[in-house]
Amino acid sequence: MNWKPGYTIDLRRALVSPCVKSVLDWIYGSLVWLSPKTLKKKKLFTSAEETFSHCKLEHQFSIDNMVHKHGLEFYGYIKLINFIRLKNPTVEYMNSIYNPVPWEKEEYLKPVLEDDLLLQFDVEDLYEPVSVPFSYPNGLSENASLLEKLKHMETRALSAEAALAGAREDLQKMKQFAQDFVMNADVRACPSSTTAIADLLEDEDGVYFSSYGHYGIHEEMLKDRVRTESYRDFIYQNPHIFKDKVVLDVGCGTGILSMFAAKAGAKKVLGVDQSEILYQAMDIIRLNKLEDTVTLIKGKIEEVRLPVEKVDVIISEWMGYFLLFESMLDSVLYAKNKYLAKGGSVYPDICTISLVAVSDMNKHADRIAFWDDVYGFNMSCMKKAVIPEAVVDILDPKTLISDACSVKHIDCHTTSVSDLEFSSDFTLKITETSLCTAIAGYFDIYFEKNCHNKVVFSTGPLSTKTHWKQTVFLLEKPFSVKAGEALKGKITVHKNKKDPRSLIVALTLNNTTQTYGLQ
Repeated sequence: MNWKPGYTIDLRRALVSPCVKSVLDWIYGSLVWLSPKTLKKKKLFTSAEETFSHCKLEHQFSIDNMVHKHGLEFYGYIKLINFIRLKNPTVEYMNSIYNPVPWEKEEYLKPVLEDDLLLQFDVEDLYEPVSVPFSYPNGLSENASLLEKLKHMETRALSAEAALAGAREDLQKMKQFAQDFVMNADVRACPSSTTAIADLLEDEDGVYFSSYGHYGIHEEMLKDRVRTESYRDFIYQNPHIFKDKVVLDVGCGTGILSMFAAKAGAKKVLGVDQSEILYQAMDIIRLNKLEDTVTLIKGKIEEVRLPVEKVDVIISEWMGYFLLFESMLDSVLYAKNKYLAKGGSVYPDICTISLVAVSDMNKHADRIAFWDDVYGFNMSCMKKAVIPEAVVDILDPKTLISDACSVKHIDCHTTSVSDLEFSSDFTLKITETSLCTAIAGYFDIYFEKNCHNKVVFSTGPLSTKTHWKQTVFLLEKPFSVKAGEALKGKITVHKNKKDPRSLIVALTLNNTTQTYGLQ
């Protein structure tokens, strides 16, 4: 590159000494050229496009050519920019590179500069057709025949471009239809969502209950101190709710909530569970000498016959991933409608689901871009199976780029099973300029009704970790967002018709809808 001698470049936060053949001397979305003699001459580039154009025309380095030469897509382009920033290569070196390229390592996904404007440039713009002015040789500018051919070719090109855009749109619609069809096949043969759980036959629901027959899952839940101590604190700090009352524990597991209620002064506690762990729970009750107060019953709450007509209090730890996974709340609501006495209470009584925007390029690349090169083989077709699957994971709070937004409020005293399938518009206030790679969901739980001492806990990424973690919906194509922006979207949640304990979640952002399964 033929820089003017004696010039340096101010890269906002970094001052780069004169390196006349370095690509790094220009690679920033906003550059200020300074003369050490006068410090008055300035040239400002306000966009990536302007920067690219200057470097191509004045210094014979073309990002456009690099992208096309090496077939770079979203992640490849990001690695290229970070490689240049980190290694400071010469123009000659960059122009001489052939595959394999030296920026393939995952380390080049990490931004070198904070809020790097070039990383927010949409590399797909470089693949869009551009209008190239036609230049005739001397004496041919008036050749009507050639001009007519040029117009004809331009018309054909525009027509082909429109047809291609239409085909892409049709293909996307077909993919969405096929995905929805597979996930919701045999709808007419399935029970309605309001009775789906109650109507499941034993062999259809066997896998779910058998998963709770092993001690491991109960050990994990009991060791979740946020979960277990919240229930304990609610019960022990509000004994007036349980004193001399008949209590029903739906899905009692090892019986921990039943024993809390007994210790708080309940007259009678009935614990119901279909899984085999109930037999160990019976031994636990006897070991703690609570068999006179606590009675355990094996079976589904929808099928068993309780020794009482009504109960005063229903307690249950029914929450699944993203709150509603496993649809156990359906069973709690069934018990409420059938057994709860007038004026009785269900706990927890209030629940909310919230969403937040996430920017985590490393995790997105690890799960999505990974399939582009697996030990030298292209397995990119696997992305079709990976992207529609919601991920249960613990988020790094540093990856959050928006305020949270509540999309569902459930009052267990008034809600119905049909309310558990819902659609909600939402707006996320963006707090950091970045690339949005995912939307994550979590829930909060409240023990409030008639409580002298209210108890609340959250499964959000800013709170103490729980075994529920957070539910992450990875975006197929991350997009740029700016601090202060209002990101609007819509979420739809409903049961999978073929497996009503699993969920189908549809997210609409930027006029694009992605469907996810949580199963």
